[in-house]
Amino acid sequence: MHSSFVTMGNCQCYQKDKRPAPASQYTQNTDNEVIFGPMKLKQKNLSILLVFAKEDAQSDGFWWAADKMGYKCFIAHNAEGALECYLDKHHDVVIIDNRSSKNFDSEALCRSMRATKSSDHTVIVAITKRVAPEKEEPSILSLLKAGFNKRIPENHNVNSCINELLSLEYGEVRSQLKLRACSAVFSALDNISDAVQISNEDNQIQYVNPAYERLTGFSAEEVIGKDATEMAKVDRNKTDLHDSINNQLKKGKFWEGTYHTRRKSSDVGVTSHCVFSPILGPGGKLSHIVSVQKTNPDTSYTDRIKEAEYNLANGGLAHGYPRRRESLAKIHSMTVEAPITKVINIINAAQENSPITVVQALDKVLEILRTSQLYSPHFAQPMKEGDTMTSDLVGGLVSQNVKRQLITSSQESSSVSHSKPVSGHHIHIPNNLLSQMPTEILDILELEPSWDFNIITLEKATSKRPLVHLGLKTMARFGVCDFLRVDEMTVMNWLSLVEANYHSTNSYHNSTHAADVLHATAYFLNRERNQAVLDQLDQVACLIAAIIHDVDHPGYTNAFLINEKNPLALMYNDQAVLENHHAALGFQLSWKDNTVNIFKNLSRDEYTPLRETIIDMVLATEMKQHFEHLNKFVSCVNKSTLKLEETSSMSGTGSPDSMAIINQMSTPENRCLIKRMLIKCADVSNPLRTTEMCIEWAKRIAEEYFIQTDEEKRRKLPVVMPAFDRKTCSIPKSQTSFIDFFINDMFDAWDYFCDIPDLMTHLQENYRYWKEKSEEEAS
Repeated sequence: MHSSFVTMGNCQCYQKDKRPAPASQYTQNTDNEVIFGPMKLKQKNLSILLVFAKEDAQSDGFWWAADKMGYKCFIAHNAEGALECYLDKHHDVVIIDNRSSKNFDSEALCRSMRATKSSDHTVIVAITKRVAPEKEEPSILSLLKAGFNKRIPENHNVNSCINELLSLEYGEVRSQLKLRACSAVFSALDNISDAVQISNEDNQIQYVNPAYERLTGFSAEEVIGKDATEMAKVDRNKTDLHDSINNQLKKGKFWEGTYHTRRKSSDVGVTSHCVFSPILGPGGKLSHIVSVQKTNPDTSYTDRIKEAEYNLANGGLAHGYPRRRESLAKIHSMTVEAPITKVINIINAAQENSPITVVQALDKVLEILRTSQLYSPHFAQPMKEGDTMTSDLVGGLVSQNVKRQLITSSQESSSVSHSKPVSGHHIHIPNNLLSQMPTEILDILELEPSWDFNIITLEKATSKRPLVHLGLKTMARFGVCDFLRVDEMTVMNWLSLVEANYHSTNSYHNSTHAADVLHATAYFLNRERNQAVLDQLDQVACLIAAIIHDVDHPGYTNAFLINEKNPLALMYNDQAVLENHHAALGFQLSWKDNTVNIFKNLSRDEYTPLRETIIDMVLATEMKQHFEHLNKFVSCVNKSTLKLEETSSMSGTGSPDSMAIINQMSTPENRCLIKRMLIKCADVSNPLRTTEMCIEWAKRIAEEYFIQTDEEKRRKLPVVMPAFDRKTCSIPKSQTSFIDFFINDMFDAWDYFCDIPDLMTHLQENYRYWKEKSEEEAS
């Protein structure tokens, strides 16, 4: 049997050479036009993948059937080849032999295919053994749960196989074609200016578009599943209005008129012109209700700002804005709001109806406020009663106003002291250092620009010394040697010395964490807006700050060091103890001798701003200042940028990344805020990694907190985070609390600024994972 290989390297996936098929009355199908409502769709020529360990009468039957009908047909003989071929060709139909599990697990293969992004509209079929009439028919539930759409009992008759393929094409395949068309319709609904709401016959809301969210102030998550009539109750609507609308709809007629829509922030509501349309189902009965509301053009400045935010968040079509998703819209409902932010919002509102001279004066006031140090927060929404995990996280990471407790001299003598800097244990790699690395490591580093780069794999391959290898690759990519005017060996020696001063015995705060933060920093620096705003000095400072930001971390929190009267706490007066130590030691190590001094060739004018930036960024990683940095970034960078974007969009003068906006973001103070937010996000980006990586980091940080709690109890110190008791702690709960309180708001703001939709998808997936695990534990 001859065949021609078409792809897949060593994996067997190929198209057979044509050969005469048994006689059949069927001819090639040319009916490829599909009518879907008012849409006319085209069904492309069907592509089929057969997965059979061995070719037999059944696989031949489908091959001849596909050939007779003019379909493209591929055959794979193992799971690896099938998956690789599928990822390359994206077949419409995959037919997997489920008659035996001897050669491969068909259900596992199906699950693997379903795990890929391209599988949403693929029809996957299982071929099962034919069951004798006298025997019990086995359940197909496991096949359906694995992701199969259908099962077909074995029958190698060519005409029977043709009938099965025709049934698939006219049934499941065309249904998937229509679903793809639905995605296009929903995309259009997401980008129109009219507010659209779809509810079922019982008035239960099933869909709202972003324009509805703009109009009402409610998010889709808040209204979907709710009663539409309850959500629309406004005093200005007549009491019998909804009855009149429902009577019209049940008759299959439209209703059109003035309608007052409830707003989240007001009981008055907003007036709009609305059309209610009935969608009739079987028997002419009402199936769905579609309401379309024209947004009122006569809106206030505040409403126009909100509309601009939502246009930005959803990639407004009129001006070609980059997709900002929902991030900025969420900023207005941040969990933690500083008093100064409230003041700024009041001043913004006061500007709406003020004379131009007052508006200009208030603009100057806002400029002063935004450059002051008035951003320390208070918690606008109190933590839930009994939420000890969140309380401990806030208390342990943010607050250093911990209770002091006298300890005995013997306890003091056993205090955890910081390690002396380790003298250089340099890894000796010849010149042309990158090319001389082991092939295994080079292969891992090939994926370094990708967010899904696996730092744990590099940790294992380098025997827990990933920082030198990743550092060399990343710093070469950003031209650090050229900027600092030093050779590659000096940079490698410096990296080696810094890595040697990370504690490999720490489960979390070790050089792998530093390498992970370096990777995230480099990824963020490559985002379009950061490239436009930050210069090479900023980039080099960001990379160096990421590398040294936790050097010589003892594995204990600031609060622990303060409570035990650690020498570092005494040296730095209990203020940002570890962060000050990391920054200071990073420079002490650098100036240790000429072979490691990456700053040796810089002039004073070059060195001073670089040093200031590095120190400022390392100090910004202190969690005590988390909300201050976040609020200031939102107020000074995001909201100021939004105002310019809104102005340019209304005048049609430019895009959100016009020169005026870039100039606004590029002021020295705003660049400082951006760099602080960049390293903060990089430092705590674990919840946005792949789920596998997220789980690994969660276990590591929990272990470090467990050790601290054990030590505090042993020495009778104040227990900073009681919830992190290894006997009782819920890691899933700790993660959901951390994401809710620290991560969501910060990354919504960062996502709006530099557009990281894939990372935000990871965050949502990981949060769902931890939530489900937390619920499983509770049950």
